Order: sequence, then structure tokens, then C-alpha cells
Amino acid sequence: MAEMNEGPGGHVDLAMRVLDAHVAFTKQQLREPAGFLEFVTEEIDGALDEAARLTLAEAVTREQIKAVALKFAVQVPVEGAIPELVGEIATRLYNHRANDEIEVGELVDNRRFDELVDGVADLDLTHRLVRLVLNSPVTVDACVEAVQRAVVTAVDDGLHAEGGGLARSLRGALSRLAEPAMPAIENGVGKLTRTGARFVLRGNSSDADEVLLDSARETWRKHTGDAVGSFRDLVSADDVEDIVVLVFEFWRTFRETDYFHALLDEGVDHVFDKYGDTPLAELLADLGVERADMIEEALRFGPPILETLDERGYLDTVLRRRLAPFYASDAFRAAVSGKR
Repeated sequence: MAEMNEGPGGHVDLAMRVLDAHVAFTKQQLREPAGFLEFVTEEIDGALDEAARLTLAEAVTREQIKAVALKFAVQVPVEGAIPELVGEIATRLYNHRANDEIEVGELVDNRRFDELVDGVADLDLTHRLVRLVLNSPVTVDACVEAVQRAVVTAVDDGLHAEGGGLARSLRGALSRLAEPAMPAIENGVGKLTRTGARFVLRGNSSDADEVLLDSARETWRKHTGDAVGSFRDLVSADDVEDIVVLVFEFWRTFRETDYFHALLDEGVDHVFDKYGDTPLAELLADLGVERADMIEEALRFGPPILETLDERGYLDTVLRRRLAPFYASDAFRAAVSGKR
């Protein structure tokens, strides 16, 4: 080899031939199914072997992960393409024909729905929320407000009653008599309603869970034969767009709060407290990422991507860009000439 490459020109010629052979060998290894499978298997097994001896805390620090989490959760802008894309996808899903072809009952059958509702109803949280609502002064105030408005509306309707005859005359006369006393009437109605509401709410507190459960079941069974798209009677396409905007507006401000930053840091700390001394291979397994999954996905995406790159000449370009600097370097010339 030394005789073949005496002088600068010989080294250049050898370098070009070896580079060509190296590129051709690597392309063949990546493009042939058997070669690519062998390459993927060796690389994944090698990576997992190293990962079995490297813990999470040895690979990265919690400060590094917090910085990355902060960047993507807080610093990355949510303006422009992201909200627009989310809104377009939401609209497309809203209008998808599957909403009109699939019935509600096909999503969750009655037995599964009953199990789900029973599970929710048995939660201590559900019981506490029901008690909180029934025992809240705000609930009583809402009942009083509704009844008072109904009384005022009834009097106003009597003053402007339509139609004719004795009934209209009586309604109008009664309303005119009641109008001057409206403040006193409202006050009396308020006291009476408040007392009644408290009594009714307390009396039904023990049965409230079962009542809500029965209502949920009845509502579900009433609509199991409806198309999923029947929700459009309640929610319009404009509503969907407005909801997307509201969510992004909330997220834009919420992610800047000290509260969110504290939760984010605490979440990262917990991961490191729990998995910091865990080998990366074991951590991947705990997350459900197995060796077979890695090989499967590499074989799913690798061949078609490499085929497209090769057809466009980009694979050859990439390999040469990575390998050519070595073959043009003093390190290569020293290696083939036996010099150090």
C-alpha cells in the first residue's frame, strides 16, 4: 500500500477510492433489507447494553431537564401556526362524516357506561362535591334569584297581557295592584324561597347521588341510538373555534405564573427522585418501550425514508459529507503511510 501511495497524489487517489468503497458499502448496508435489519439490531442492542449500565442521573441532570421543560412549556410561542393548526384540525374532526355514521352506543355500550357512572358516583370526591353544592349558600341564593325573577316576570306579563276578555282584565288588574308592592313581595318571596330551598336541599342531600346517577343513565340511554354528530345541535363549529381560542389564551397566561413553574419543577424533581438511580434500559421498559418496539419502528420508517433519500441522491451526499473530511485529513495520510 505504501508503494502505491508514495507522494501526495497517491494518497489522494487512495483516499478517493476508499471513500467510494466506504460510501457504497454503507449504502448497501442501509438499503438491503437483511443488512438494514442487522444494522438496526446491532445498534439497538448496543445502545440498550450501554443503557443498562447508565442511570438517568448519570446521563442528565434534573437542572437540564427543567430547562428543557421550561423552554417547551413556557418559552415556545403559542402564536401563529400552532393555534391555527389546532383550530383547523378541530374543525375537520367536527365535520368528519364518522360523526354522522356512528351511533353514541357504539362508543360505549350500556354495561360499560353503567360501570363508569357507578365508579364516578362511588368516588369520595363526587360525594364531597355534591355535598358542597347542596350545602352552599350560593345554591340557595340561585334558587331565590330564580323564583324572584319568575315573580317579577309574571307581574310584568300581566301588565302587558295579550288577548281579551275577562281573563285578561283580571290578570291586568291583579298585576297593577301588585306592582306598587313589588319590593315587599320580592322580599317576602325571597325569605320564603330561602327557607324552602334550604329545607329541600337538606332533605335531598342523602339521595342526591342516586338522583344524579339515574339522570345520567336515563340521558345516556335516551341518546344511545343517536349519531355522535347529534352534539352539533348543542355545539356549533364557531363554538369549537372559540373554545380553541379560549384554551390557548388561558394557557398563554397560566404558563407564565409562578404556580405553574412550581408544579413543573416539582414534577421533574419527582421523576428524578423516583428514577434517578434507575438504569436507562429499565426506565424505558417501565415506560413501555421495549427492544422489540424499537426494532419494529425502525423497520417501519427506516426503509421507505432511506429509499426516498437514495432516489433523490441525498443519501450519497450525506454519507460523503460525513466521511470525506476524514479521507482528506492528515490523520488518514498518516495512517496509510505508517507515520504517527
